[in-house]
Amino acid sequence: MTTVDGVGAVGSTSTTTATPSAANLDYEAFLKLLVAQLEHQDPTKPMDSTEFVSQLATFSQVEQNIATNAKLDALLTASSLELAANLVGRQVTSPDQSVSGKVESVRISAEGPVATLADGSTLMLGEGVVID
Repeated sequence: MTTVDGVGAVGSTSTTTATPSAANLDYEAFLKLLVAQLEHQDPTKPMDSTEFVSQLATFSQVEQNIATNAKLDALLTASSLELAANLVGRQVTSPDQSVSGKVESVRISAEGPVATLADGSTLMLGEGVVID
């Protein structure tokens, strides 16, 4: 018998990972600021080359962070799908024991995995769900 401590939703985020839309917003904002700074610099006092290289390095880091977040999202999706595949045919019980049955299929929703049981009922797989 296994008790699930917590199952995250596909594409869920924490404080350390950004959603693709939030990452794109930060990325776009950074690009706009950099371009605006270049467009409005005083031609008689061009930007210090060291500062410019530092900004380009920051730009590169932002790009790498976005790529890393996309890979983490793909890994989380794969993990959720593996969990779903392993639950088919197993017995699950809700934390309050009001819903129980054999898992026929698992659907991944925005909120997390949802098991469809043999009797047609559904159970959100999350904290406290018992898997036999």
